Amino acid sequence: MTAGVYLGFDFGKKDTGVAVGSRHTRLAEPLAVLRSQGAEPDWAALDRVVREWRPEGLVVGLPLNMDGSESPMTRATRAFGTRLAARYNLPVHWVDERLSSRVATDTLLEAGVPLKRHKKRIDKIAAQTILQAFLNETRQP
Repeated sequence: MTAGVYLGFDFGKKDTGVAVGSRHTRLAEPLAVLRSQGAEPDWAALDRVVREWRPEGLVVGLPLNMDGSESPMTRATRAFGTRLAARYNLPVHWVDERLSSRVATDTLLEAGVPLKRHKKRIDKIAAQTILQAFLNETRQP
């Protein structure tokens, strides 16, 4: 386990964005977009990412409706987080991800990325946004 390293996830039924960050640097960086196989996450790719980064915890964006209520996607994401925790024996931290995709889109627009190329990057930028929110709230021991 690498001290202070966390992996962040923007779970989706087609693609899951992944970011990496550290409590020490307090910065999150986009890492990858992993394609799902059916509605099933690419566990082999997730295994490789977890093995490479050896995080001390996992951060998953929780997609709530704007009024704070849950949706079918919220339940699917909770199931994903539960499976992550069991598979890797790591704590899972939940972050309200409302508007993370909007922030990611705005970030790409500001960087001059053409709209038709957004989808390829938006999931990992959303994961970065989710993980950065967690790091901002986490105090350095």
